[in-house]
Formats: sequence, structure tokens, C-alpha cells
Amino acid sequence: MLRNQIDKIRLLFCKDRESYLCFYRILGFYPRNIHLYEQALLHKSTSLRSEKGRPLNNERLEFLGDAILDAIVGDIVYKHFEGKREGFLTNTRSKIVQRETLNKLAVQIGLDKLIKYSTRSSSHNSYMYGNAFEAFIGAIYLDQGYERCKLFLEEKIIHPYIDLDKLSRKEVNFKSKLIEWSQKNKMEVSFELIEQFFDKESNPVFQTEVRIEGIPAGTGTGYSKKESQQNAAQMALKKIKTPEFMASIEEAKIQAITVVTEAEEKTKEEIAEIPEQEPEVITVTESITQKELTEEHELSETI
Repeated sequence: MLRNQIDKIRLLFCKDRESYLCFYRILGFYPRNIHLYEQALLHKSTSLRSEKGRPLNNERLEFLGDAILDAIVGDIVYKHFEGKREGFLTNTRSKIVQRETLNKLAVQIGLDKLIKYSTRSSSHNSYMYGNAFEAFIGAIYLDQGYERCKLFLEEKIIHPYIDLDKLSRKEVNFKSKLIEWSQKNKMEVSFELIEQFFDKESNPVFQTEVRIEGIPAGTGTGYSKKESQQNAAQMALKKIKTPEFMASIEEAKIQAITVVTEAEEKTKEEIAEIPEQEPEVITVTESITQKELTEEHELSETI
């Protein structure tokens, strides 16, 4: 309380008062380091750089916010659903932190109006709002600490916008989402059962690996094949957001095309090396003709 009063007094002498008030309406408290929040809303398409020449965008804050968001939401879900199994808790948390949900939350609290981006790339990035939301969480954590960040998520996000009990009953088909993505982006996706074993209570457990263009993208464990596939797909959906993984996918596709092209060229060369042979029918025809002549000659002599 005292800290917030001090920040409020500091605001009276601040040049950028409007920005502080804007963030206050979203956060419920005054920022100490407003530059963190401003950077959280800088999309990489802006191509801005710091004084040292480094790219100035929200990607690093997004990385941090993703981890903090997982931890805090996991804490909230764990305490709300007492006695629930690990798989249930994981799925419920995933429904909250998935990109579609974060996109909606960013719009609901007004972050979408504050994000700075290049209009040339906005239409190609459907996760821009959700990424900015994660970066915003990273900024709160650095500026105010874990507890204040958790309080913000509980009071400003979970309670007003998310019904945990209702959300937990909502079925999310991660496998369908991944297949839909693969078809849209012309990627080959496969699911393979890699292991089957029994837990301590003799319940069958399945482990599935999902591959994108032949590259492992995620593994999932469950008490049914369907559950293990869903968990594997969920991991893959998170992995395809990383530039490093997508770069490896593109490289794999290029290598596959190269192999096919080389094989086709080799086949053409092998065909070209086969010597041309005269059709046997010509010899047969000549043989038949000679036979006919002989028969005609013999017939004429007989006559």
C-alpha cells in the first residue's frame, strides 16, 4: 500500500503521465519501470534497436513471461482442484495458457490497442496479442516480483474472465488443432506409439511421439492411446511456436526435396546409359520373307 502511494506521488513529477495512467488502468498499480511495459508491447516487426544496436522487441520478455505464466497458473490450478490427478491439472492449465485464450485475454484487458507493430506483418501473425500478453507478464514479474504478478493474474485475469470449473470441463482437441495447422502449412504429421507399460497400480500406460516432417516434435503419456496422442500434440503445438524448431522443419523439407531430385536425376542418367537395341521384329520379318521366297521358288519349279 505504501509502495503504491510512493509510486503515485512520483507520478506527479513524471513527464509521461498519460502512459503511467494507461498502464495503471490495466494493472491496478503504478509501474516502477515503465520501460519494461513499453518494451513488452513492441512487436519484432517494428525493427527498433537499442543504443547498443541490439534488437528492441518483446521476445525476451515473452520467453520469461511464458515460464512465469506456467508457474503461476499451475499454482492456481493446483490449489483450486484439490485431489485431481496430474493429467487433469496439466490439461486445465494448458487451456488457460494456450494462444487462443491469451489472445482473447489481451483484447479483453486492452493490450491490443497498445501494441506497436509494422502493418506489413500484422496479418501474418495470429499470435501477436497472446505473445504480447506473455511479455506483459514478464514485465510485471521484473518490475514487481512474483507475488504481485500472481495477484494481478488472480484479481485482474482469472476472477473476471475465466471460470476454472467450466473451463476444466471443456474438451480441447490438440490433435485436431495440430493436424489443421499441418494441412494449412502443408506439413506431414505422424503419431507413433513408442512405448507401452504398466504403472504401480497395474494400469496400462501409453507413450506416443508426434513427428513433423520426420522430426520429433513432442511426446505424450496417458492411460489411453488417445490421451497420449493429445498430450503429444499439445507439446508439439507449443514447439511449433519456436523459430529454432520451425527452422529445423524447413531444413528437413529442403533435404527431402534434394534427395528426391537427386534420385530422379540418377534414374534419368541410368535410363540414358541403356544402349538402344534393334527390335527383334525386324529380324523375324526378314526371316519370314526369306521363307516365303523359298516356298514360292520351290512351288514354281514343281509347276
